[in-house]
Amino acid sequence: MIRTAFTMLVFVIFTIICGLMGLTGALLNLRDGVGSVFDYAMRLWGTAAAWASGMKVVVHGRENLEGAQHIIVSNHMSQHDIFVLASVLKNLKFVAKNELARVPFFGRAAASVGTIYIERQNRKSSFDSYRQAAEKIRAGACVVVFAEGSRGATYSLRPFKKGPFVLAVHVHAPIVPVVIHGTREVHPKGTIRVTAGTVDVHFLEPIQTEGLTYDDRNALAKTVYDRMAALLVAEYGVESPDWDPRRTPVAR
Repeated sequence: MIRTAFTMLVFVIFTIICGLMGLTGALLNLRDGVGSVFDYAMRLWGTAAAWASGMKVVVHGRENLEGAQHIIVSNHMSQHDIFVLASVLKNLKFVAKNELARVPFFGRAAASVGTIYIERQNRKSSFDSYRQAAEKIRAGACVVVFAEGSRGATYSLRPFKKGPFVLAVHVHAPIVPVVIHGTREVHPKGTIRVTAGTVDVHFLEPIQTEGLTYDDRNALAKTVYDRMAALLVAEYGVESPDWDPRRTPVAR
């Protein structure tokens, strides 16, 4: 419980510090991008939370992040996935569920550093959110989407939402599939307990989207899913069910 309490304390302190940095930067209309106050605030927040949690983050495939504009499509096991990515990526913007926007202070602070809120049950609103994401990508940001939509109980992949792939073919930005392993042991879904541990984050080879259209979204989603599933089998022996995007309803 000492680790849990310490992590929560550091999280609160650095959320306030980094949130105020972002809000001040937004108020002063400072520039965004790599090396900006918004970029620094996000990485400081993620690094502090990862350190307090006792996570040793091991990065694989960092060379696959060359170039500024990417859509990061990641699996999602734990709230600590956010800290992991925030600590290792530059100029990143998260796509997050709209409920977080209503959290006092946190919601506005996260928006100030570029978090894009999405209302999944409202199709028009969700696609408006992806248009915001497209603008940030064109400006050079790295946008992170948890394509499964929510946290899972096991490392086996679940069906992906379609929105990230519609976004990718719209802006023709490469997708970097990401597999995070170890955060479930650090902070499992449904608990507040935090346990120190090693977390591996695998950045896979980028998948180019230049020349693709809306009609290619299902094939693109399938390619990303299969590559992530193959990594989970090869590295951790985790099997994921076969998934056919054509049988999945249009989702955000």
